Amino acid sequence: MPLDVAILLSVGRHPASGRSRRADLDARALELAFSIGYRTRLHGIHAGDPAEPALTDYLGMGLTTLTVLRQPPGADALPVLVRHLAEIKPALIFAGAAAEIGEGSGMLPYLIARALKATLLPAIAEIELSGEGVTALQALPRGRRRRLAAPLPVVATADRAAPAGRQSAFVRARDGGVVTLETPANLPAAGDLREVPARLKPKRLKIVTGASADERLKAATELQAGRGQLLVDTPPEEAARVIFEYLCKEGILSVPSLVPPGTKG
Repeated sequence: MPLDVAILLSVGRHPASGRSRRADLDARALELAFSIGYRTRLHGIHAGDPAEPALTDYLGMGLTTLTVLRQPPGADALPVLVRHLAEIKPALIFAGAAAEIGEGSGMLPYLIARALKATLLPAIAEIELSGEGVTALQALPRGRRRRLAAPLPVVATADRAAPAGRQSAFVRARDGGVVTLETPANLPAAGDLREVPARLKPKRLKIVTGASADERLKAATELQAGRGQLLVDTPPEEAARVIFEYLCKEGILSVPSLVPPGTKG
């Protein structure tokens, strides 16, 4: 008997052009679902607009059908997804770690796992069936990996270390079908909200380490050739300019158009 596997698919946004596309992490989640093999029955699920052109990219990857739970823009997708998943009772649910449009908090898989009383496996790079459960390879910072095992049902989120989604084929996208289900909308209360593009996190300053506290203090305070610039009796305007250029160079300030203090412009 085939295993029911659900893949939660959202609409992404190209970082350069801003056009809608398949979400990269969701495409990786779908690729993980394909890797399990022929013993599965795949259910691609999207909550949103069934007329969205980017959804055909998932069909082009090899999905025969895609179920769309019709929802207006800004609606909360969690209740309708939980209801639909409770009906089909999948043993495995795949999702991207975070959405590319909207809040992108990454909380949706956690909330679904709690509602369905399933085990959550985050940041998965590889996964396979093992008896009555799954074994997975979790991606950790700095290229480390950790082997995990959990009984079914499982909600797994795809990490960027997971295999990239395969190229979408035009014929498959044309032959695939979109099944639309009318579902009640859950619109949030109106508030003073606005959507802005996400900003890259500031680059961390380098941390000097040593064998002892004395050596770490010496390394942090000692001026080494080629690693800094010593300014003595420098006018405030010049010092501000040098500091500003250093912060931009290190990536701590991500807005290079700012004018440093004390300069005209």
